[in-house]
Amino acid sequence: MFFRPKIRVEDFAAVAMPHLADLYRSASFLLQNSSEAEDLVQEVYLEAWKSFHRFEPGTNCRAWLFKILFHRLHHLRRRQIKASKLEAFPNPADQDNLMAEPPVPEEIRDDDILLALAKVPDDFREVVLMTDVQEFSYKEIAKALKIPLGTVMSRLSRGRKLLRQELVEVARLWGLQSGGERERTGESA
Repeated sequence: MFFRPKIRVEDFAAVAMPHLADLYRSASFLLQNSSEAEDLVQEVYLEAWKSFHRFEPGTNCRAWLFKILFHRLHHLRRRQIKASKLEAFPNPADQDNLMAEPPVPEEIRDDDILLALAKVPDDFREVVLMTDVQEFSYKEIAKALKIPLGTVMSRLSRGRKLLRQELVEVARLWGLQSGGERERTGESA
């Protein structure tokens, strides 16, 4: 017979629940859908509860929960890819329901930055998000994503470069230039 140590709800709540907002915020950003993010975070906490007997007290619970989050996220993406492959060509009748693009805002907002980050491919975006937003160490990210430390550093460098490129495009749309660009064009500040 399998022996499982008794888990106290209070122990789990004390260690895991303080990270709920961080997990939800990251899931919402990565999925761009609050309903799916809620479902994903629920799955994370269910899986964490089921395996809490394996959690080592005194270790980084936040990193452990994010590891579960990214594991569940990859499963979700695989299911979505599989489902999209099963779909045939788009229905021509749906073309009548296309919406016009919203007007371009007059200044760069946080939303513009988030949209630029959303354009960065998933593998790079995850590392940038974990490093620059969630402030995980490279080692914690490597463990959570099950990739080598060098890959974390490489993806972070590439992700930041891609984000910068996206932000330069956003800035150009609004007529903003860096100091170096003004000097090359002969404009003064």
